[in-house]
Amino acid sequence: MAERTLRGARLGGQSFEDERGIEFAARQQVGYLCPHGHGFEITMSIEADVPAVWECPRCGAEAESTAGIEREQKTEKPQRTHWDMLLERRSEKELEEILTERLELLRGGEIGPAHLHRSRSGKRKAANA
Repeated sequence: MAERTLRGARLGGQSFEDERGIEFAARQQVGYLCPHGHGFEITMSIEADVPAVWECPRCGAEAESTAGIEREQKTEKPQRTHWDMLLERRSEKELEEILTERLELLRGGEIGPAHLHRSRSGKRKAANA
């Protein structure tokens, strides 16, 4: 097995392939300038969609394109609250009826935490004695 090893080649070192006959894709240089004054260029394919913003390799800030490419303005939807989603399912009149019904059950001791019901029954017994 030792006779079959390739001697003199480093692991992951260099490729033995030749660049003859290979046609590279057309490229373009896109310039960017960050707010801290760092200017740099990125090589991209001509077919690529050029982004308006690129991260600066020196400071990490958002650098804008020097080619005048504008940022896309994203339309932000207003955040839906729990109340908004509840109103999609029920009307306010229905919600009022449900609230009234649940409050009656809670005050009557039929629903709710058990410790609240025990303390009320204990107070009634003490008051009657």
